[in-house]
Amino acid sequence: MDIYEPFQQVNMWGDNFKVEGGLNSISSPMLLVNTTMEAKSEYIPHEPMEPCGNDQESTSTNKDVSKVLRRLAQNREAAKKSRLRKKAYVQQLETSRLKLMQLELEIGKARKQGMYIGGTTFDASYMGSHGTLLLHPGIVAFEIEYGNWVTEQHRWNEELRNAFQTNASDVQLHILVKSVLNHYSNLFRMKADAAKLDVFYLISGVWKASVERIFLWIGGSRPSQLLNIIVPQLEPLNDQQMASIHNLRLSSQQAEDALSQGLDKLQQSMVHNIVVDQLGVGNFEFQMAIAMEKIEALEGFVNQADHLRQQTLLYMSRILTTHQAAQGLLALGEYLHRLRALSSLWANRSCDST
Repeated sequence: MDIYEPFQQVNMWGDNFKVEGGLNSISSPMLLVNTTMEAKSEYIPHEPMEPCGNDQESTSTNKDVSKVLRRLAQNREAAKKSRLRKKAYVQQLETSRLKLMQLELEIGKARKQGMYIGGTTFDASYMGSHGTLLLHPGIVAFEIEYGNWVTEQHRWNEELRNAFQTNASDVQLHILVKSVLNHYSNLFRMKADAAKLDVFYLISGVWKASVERIFLWIGGSRPSQLLNIIVPQLEPLNDQQMASIHNLRLSSQQAEDALSQGLDKLQQSMVHNIVVDQLGVGNFEFQMAIAMEKIEALEGFVNQADHLRQQTLLYMSRILTTHQAAQGLLALGEYLHRLRALSSLWANRSCDST
């Protein structure tokens, strides 16, 4: 199978920009067991008899067993109620934490083009009339999770750097490469969840450092740009690797062009739907409904762009040796770290000048 086959799907992106579908809900069947048993007995005529000693012992034992079963059932019910109370308490704490983080975000001072909070400049379109941020609680959670992701990425960079300094084995490097690739997969998952809540927030890039937004393309970097960052930092490549990387770069660029063309068509179509004609003819509600459907299609573009970024990293790691793949991921991580560092320096310069 050609490793570039998934990239061939993007030829249709320019014409079909609405992405349908999603995660299929999977319901687990519950096995219902009827534990109620009806004891049926036959009537057999007999002479009345006095209960013997064995019958008395059996009756006493049955009573003891019944007491134990009732006690166990009571304990299970009490444990269940305790778990539910604990779960409700944890959920309450999480809700309170998100509200606190949102309040902290809203306390920041307004600046000319938005708000600067924790290394991120928020565009004024996300601010209310009183200078407060209008963020969905789920987006606040994404901000927190992304901050943790950045911290974790810095740790993986240190792990890779230490591995090279200590001449780690290929097995150790392979584990690190797999872990770092999973780390990027977590980012794409986080972004997909955030896009469902507010695709405009995600696609605008306000969650990224200011310098990173210079290179923004549909909610992130261009996959071909990632290759341009990684390849020059690698050890000398053989002819087959160079040819494979060349083909991968072309496939990525073709997919980028298809997505960009599809996004342009979507924007032009939206303009056509929401423009006001001079005669005032047209159903406003109908036009807005169509425009809303096309806005929802933006989520598909973000997901497709992230899918392309992820596939480019995966195919690149397959082309390279384990040592080279570790080199490339370290180079990419260091590049993103420097972009964030440059953003912080610029922000501090702006603060000092005020």
